[in-house]
Amino acid sequence: MLDGHLLVDAHVHVPLLPSIAPAWSQWALDFGREGVLEDVWDADGRPDPAKLDRLFAAEGVDVALLFCEYSPKATGYQRFDDLLPLIEHNPRRFRPVANVNPHLHFPVDKELRRQLDLGAAALKLHPVHGGFRLDDPALYPAYSLLVERNVPLVTHCGTSSFPGSMNELADPTQLYPVLRQFPNLKVVLAHGGRGWWYDAAAFLALSHDNVWIELSGLPPKRLTTYYARHDLNRLARKWIFGTDWPGVPGTAVNARAVAGLGLADDTVPMVLAENAMRVYHGLAREKE
Repeated sequence: MLDGHLLVDAHVHVPLLPSIAPAWSQWALDFGREGVLEDVWDADGRPDPAKLDRLFAAEGVDVALLFCEYSPKATGYQRFDDLLPLIEHNPRRFRPVANVNPHLHFPVDKELRRQLDLGAAALKLHPVHGGFRLDDPALYPAYSLLVERNVPLVTHCGTSSFPGSMNELADPTQLYPVLRQFPNLKVVLAHGGRGWWYDAAAFLALSHDNVWIELSGLPPKRLTTYYARHDLNRLARKWIFGTDWPGVPGTAVNARAVAGLGLADDTVPMVLAENAMRVYHGLAREKE
């Protein structure tokens, strides 16, 4: 817990360093806490489960969602199975998030089913790095499976600076045909429309009960500016806290900054943990 609040970091990256593009490690060095790679990863580029667990415990994180990514053009292969040793070390603190790429996985629902059966709390799609549209019918079998299992879709919703990124594919309006076809699909907009789509992301979240905004990669002190055209407390009730660790100075620092935005007392715990517990598959039991 952090300052008496349950804390879920819904957006964490812990890849094997040899499997990813050099630009990813440089991003972590540029935006993360000094020495973070040496603190968690060993000389061979493997994350140490015990060190990672101690770090997140010290930051007050009760649950961290660990991401993988199959995007060879932009960031490389961050394999789902490489997350499993971290999960096994502390399955109460760490949960994996599935990832598929329709250019690599066919049919997508077969690979998604495998990852869900291994405990994935959500499916992350990264159209910007993976080079595909969210309304591609090839992804519809995955959406059907998510609805069947009551598992949310997390999608990258914002610009990316990695070489090879296709930022034109970050537009959240691609989701309109998906939401019409799958009205019960829970959707989380990671990065909240970063770049040019803050208003579009906010409108989607406010107009759909099953759409949420996840705050990773957004400096908390700028949230009032990014969403200046909206009632901040009303919108914040649809926020889910996340950091994009290790590309962040610190999880606790960001969480306290969000809590210090002047939101209503009952809204802060929703942002820091309760919304995530409600949305992501299997997290509700972590309250017990």
